Amino acid sequence: APPEKARVLDRLAADLVLDAERLAALVAAAPASVGDVDLPAPDPDRVTTVVFTSGTTGEPKGATFTERHLDAITRIDLGIDTADAGAAWGTGGPMLVSTQFCHIGVSTKMSWYLRTGSTLHLLPRWRPADALRLISRHRMPSIGGVAAHIGLLLRVPDFNAYDVSSVRTIVIGGGPSPAALVEEARRRFGADYSIRYSSTESGGCGTGTAFDADDDEALNTVGRPRPGVEVRIDAPNSELQLRSGAVMAGYWREPERTALAFTTDGWLRTGDLGVLDERGLLRLQGRATDMYIRGGYNVHPAEVEAVLVEHPAVAAVSVVARPDAVLGELGVAVFVPAPGRSVPTVDELRAFARDRLAAYKLPDDAVAVDELPLTTMDKVDRRKLAAFVAQSGP
Repeated sequence: APPEKARVLDRLAADLVLDAERLAALVAAAPASVGDVDLPAPDPDRVTTVVFTSGTTGEPKGATFTERHLDAITRIDLGIDTADAGAAWGTGGPMLVSTQFCHIGVSTKMSWYLRTGSTLHLLPRWRPADALRLISRHRMPSIGGVAAHIGLLLRVPDFNAYDVSSVRTIVIGGGPSPAALVEEARRRFGADYSIRYSSTESGGCGTGTAFDADDDEALNTVGRPRPGVEVRIDAPNSELQLRSGAVMAGYWREPERTALAFTTDGWLRTGDLGVLDERGLLRLQGRATDMYIRGGYNVHPAEVEAVLVEHPAVAAVSVVARPDAVLGELGVAVFVPAPGRSVPTVDELRAFARDRLAAYKLPDDAVAVDELPLTTMDKVDRRKLAAFVAQSGP
């Protein structure tokens, strides 16, 4: 939309609705062909969706999905197999779209929404008070998104003024859900809370905690593999690996990176470390890489560090994550001030980097130190740095 129209929509915080009736009208009005080109016939192996994600260097990679993948994602999300493929038609209700359309939570799930005839409610910009208004007005039975959304909803000053009694389930992915947040959300919404673990490359399908899970499962794990998904732990390094029909075909025009993303026998390497306990529950133990997830979005420290180190008052810098009850993780810039310069504040560092980094990649806090801890190989010791940040946190 032109800037002036976007501003009007932003001020109104309009409730944009995409429902089955409107979709049916659009389909009926659509031509059988575009110009002299016939619309293509179904092709299970045709790439239909490319979702960009960041790799270990922070450079974007396009995870590709075909018609076959989208069908598998829909079946996993609906819990259906070939025998009862029609069971979910028309069973959907009102839903709030909490993430951007380019996020895996929407881009590969649209066929699921269409199949169930769900009514999608969109906001030009997600704001917690506006989201609560829609949840209350449209009596939404389920809400989803990332943990940061729930944390922000619970912190709306007049939360208790909204009627959220219709909410029966909360489904959250895109990063860790702190135990305290799960407990508070279950109590104040009076709803069951399911944590979903997945990734862009896995098509947004992985594991999940049961809605009726006991406290150990609900608060300390990411649940069991969802139907149609296989999980294994690679013995030598405890890396978590996934396999399902929803896993991407590969990275768009990136054969070398695609090869690195998979094992020789076809399992997706997640880069996450974990264990499967005696009950088959997955317990995450960290990540093999330094990437952290802030509010459902991946942040690669190297990308942020490359920008911050150019600040004239910064001699050296390393970015590590600090746990946060709302956003899951926050980025903390630990830096050595340049000699003869005044020590910059976090606001000054954010202002310096704002034109070169997305907002969610900017540091949330900054700590000045005399020197960065190093390993015996003269590399920054991120484990010691993370422990230091955790101890010096607010």
